[in-house]
Amino acid sequence: MEQILPHLDSVFSIDCVLFGFDGKELKILLIERNEEPFKDWWALPGNIVGPDESLDQSASRILYELTGLRGIFMEQYYAFGDPNRHPQGRVITLAYYALIRLGGDKELRPVSNYAKRANWLPITDLPRLAFDHQKIYDKGLEKIKRRIKHQPIAFELLPEKFTLTQLQHVYELIIGKKLDKRNFRKKILGFGVLKELDEKQKGVSYRAATLYRFDKRKYAKLFGKEISF
Repeated sequence: MEQILPHLDSVFSIDCVLFGFDGKELKILLIERNEEPFKDWWALPGNIVGPDESLDQSASRILYELTGLRGIFMEQYYAFGDPNRHPQGRVITLAYYALIRLGGDKELRPVSNYAKRANWLPITDLPRLAFDHQKIYDKGLEKIKRRIKHQPIAFELLPEKFTLTQLQHVYELIIGKKLDKRNFRKKILGFGVLKELDEKQKGVSYRAATLYRFDKRKYAKLFGKEISF
């Protein structure tokens, strides 16, 4: 006689940690919740995984429904499973993160009533967050702090053409400390992965700086996946 195995129910959620750079500040994408628990609180974009979805499919759907953003590549970086992290019961959440450059083509417009609105807020002035989202955010920031020292993720936050000052500013914002200008430029140029362009900044009141471009092919050829920035 065939043994009938008990059905196992599990509840998983996805929380999305998106860092963005607007040329001046490093920001995090948050939503204002429109449902209990934590109605009216700021939170990371997140929701329950659908029964017929993969985790990656769910992450893309949730981000779109709560912010209107599509086509953002996100990477899973941690699981949070504290038994008491959700007031309605045991919910294990998988955290995804991404880094994107902010511009006019990324309008935020939730398509679900689950979120009142979505907004980019400076990481230096975060409100109190719902659930354990502060812990999830902290872990995400820790992740990019480690990665920026070994992988060229800073260029994901910058426009295609950038100045060395802009590049250094991104490093300082993520690492959380000031860097010596001379040493930074000597080291970053010494890797040979930046292409100096015959172009200068436009529309600035000060002396226009030279523009550079990150050479992805040269980086891949010389260093593969990692480099000690």
